[in-house]
Amino acid sequence: MSPRSNARIVRFGVFALILIGCGYILSRGSTYPVVPTTPVVPVTPNANQQVPAAAKPKAAAAVPAAQDKIKATFVSLARNSDLYSLLGSIRQVEDRFNRKFEYDWVFLNDQPFNEEFIAETTALVSGKTKYGLIPKEQWSYPEWIDQEKAALAREAMKEKKVIYGDSVPYRHMCRYESGFFWRHELMAEYEYYWRVEPDIKIYCDIDYDIFKWMKDNNKDYSFTISLPEYEATIPTLWKTTKEFIEQNKQYVAENNLLQWISSDNGETYNGCHFWSNFEIANLNFWRGEAYTKYFEFLDKAGGFFYERWGDAPVHSIAVALFMNKDKVHFFEDVGYNHVPFHNCPVDPEVRKQKNCACNPNEDFTWKGYSCTSKFYTLTDKKRMKGWEKFAD
Repeated sequence: MSPRSNARIVRFGVFALILIGCGYILSRGSTYPVVPTTPVVPVTPNANQQVPAAAKPKAAAAVPAAQDKIKATFVSLARNSDLYSLLGSIRQVEDRFNRKFEYDWVFLNDQPFNEEFIAETTALVSGKTKYGLIPKEQWSYPEWIDQEKAALAREAMKEKKVIYGDSVPYRHMCRYESGFFWRHELMAEYEYYWRVEPDIKIYCDIDYDIFKWMKDNNKDYSFTISLPEYEATIPTLWKTTKEFIEQNKQYVAENNLLQWISSDNGETYNGCHFWSNFEIANLNFWRGEAYTKYFEFLDKAGGFFYERWGDAPVHSIAVALFMNKDKVHFFEDVGYNHVPFHNCPVDPEVRKQKNCACNPNEDFTWKGYSCTSKFYTLTDKKRMKGWEKFAD
């Protein structure tokens, strides 16, 4: 056989081996292991920082050891019919924060949760899930309420087209969130909570333990959006509050936020309130004597039913009067949406570092209707870079 023939045979053999190898690889393509180009190293977040880590480099966080975690929980007041709206909120919170920290989640309802609700929510939450039934006496008319008077008040609000003006369940919800959620037996073991409602969005990665940050930095209440309340829903709330303060001056904090909720040194209420569908707070504030007595005073006045007092202005007035202002915190690096308002970091570097998915032009923080700019002024808080471009 000639040398040329031998060369052809060798080339044919090599080509055949290549074809066989390609066929083998293609036949195993669906199970071929993918090797990451960059190894992910778990990093325990630095919770002792003095400012939320808007500028921290992104890193995967190891789940904190049990002894390092704060006694904290998420809490959602929901009905079975809210399930699929709430699942979206849970997914947002888990993806952006809780899958790294595995905090518990408490669900509360005035009716028993069904099996579908329990199964679906348990499947999404990385921590323990707990399901509580609200006592009937906390979700009904107290004995001192004149129900006919309350019905007439609802009719009047409906005529005036006040939002939720004719709703009985909404009033029970506001009263419960104002005075009872923190008393539920399932909340007894916790120190901090994060309230989560259906249909919310978290826009940015939270790569530090937000509960531990609150505790380490001596913060007892936090928010993401603030705005004035509808005056038609709370016509006598401030009058009733002033009556309480007149009898209980000892509860007013020396370094308070009165100037945030009143533009005339306490004569009237300007309506500014923290939008309480997002709040991370210390439960011991609500459990304390000042707030407990304040709620009981408001409850006896009947405004939850004769008007439409919301839990947001009730919480906000109490925080502004009974808590030192340095214990109140605005989270500018979380990114939050509850229709129709948005909180989106306006600094592009923060959005990039926190992997935020939001439009800074929709941020409500610096809009004229927002109360947050006034909060920054009264607390001497440094404003995020570029805020002035989004103010109106």
